[in-house]
Amino acid sequence: MSRTLHITSGDRAGDILAKTGIAGEVFVWHDILYDGPRKPGWPDDDTLDARARFLERTTAGGLDRKFVLSTLENQYRKLPAAADYARIVLWFDACLFDQSMLVHILGCLRCKGIRKAELLCVDHFPEIVPFIGLGQLQPAQLASLYDRRRPVTDAQFNFADVADQAFAVQDLALLAKLSSMTDAPLPWIPAAVKRWLQEQPDPQTGLGRLEWLALEAVRSGCETPAEIFSTVAAADTPPQYWGDVTLWAKINALADREPPLVRIEGPGERLPQWESKVDLKDFRIKRM
Repeated sequence: MSRTLHITSGDRAGDILAKTGIAGEVFVWHDILYDGPRKPGWPDDDTLDARARFLERTTAGGLDRKFVLSTLENQYRKLPAAADYARIVLWFDACLFDQSMLVHILGCLRCKGIRKAELLCVDHFPEIVPFIGLGQLQPAQLASLYDRRRPVTDAQFNFADVADQAFAVQDLALLAKLSSMTDAPLPWIPAAVKRWLQEQPDPQTGLGRLEWLALEAVRSGCETPAEIFSTVAAADTPPQYWGDVTLWAKINALADREPPLVRIEGPGERLPQWESKVDLKDFRIKRM
């Protein structure tokens, strides 16, 4: 019972955390819990299989279904074992991606009768502007935050169940209510939910905010994926919940529309959404 389990989001943040010198085991959670088929709370086998298929499609086959399913199964085996650790520390950003993951993990811990956890949620760091997430920090900078962790309260565990329910079933009425809260037990949830609502198709354009920003970048003259990424990142409001895989998927969706809003030129018909033999530098995205 002398060990500490650190749970975080993102391989880069996990690698940095492992280099801080803070004692304990680092465990990185992988999933896109604000999107795709799932149920709130602990998943059953059918839910895990559905998510594996969804993530395979989301990455255009870049992540194999069997690999994803194995990863998810390992994650849910790890959580009950967290009860054997003396301390559980949750390291998360304030963005949509991390907050949807945080409430799900808290809900799953509670499902297994685990109510001991400490939370360290970071929404800014001195002299890093814009602050996007923990992955920007050096090991010493990340270590300097450790004393800011606080025990997760019963109110926060209870609230996590509500937020996880809203994300899982995409309950628009409940999400709208959460987005307007001024005293949420997990204070980063309202802004994260508001960002989720902005990603829903606009009644006039049919585009979510990220799709619209990508389209505007192309229309302004950006053609390479790197140029579009930089322009969209500068235009979006931090904290940034998305990465390159998500942005490439949005650009591909713009090309798949009828009629298409952009045209992709290069060694493939669509931008690769995971590790690929083709070089992103060889692609150009043209306005229609």
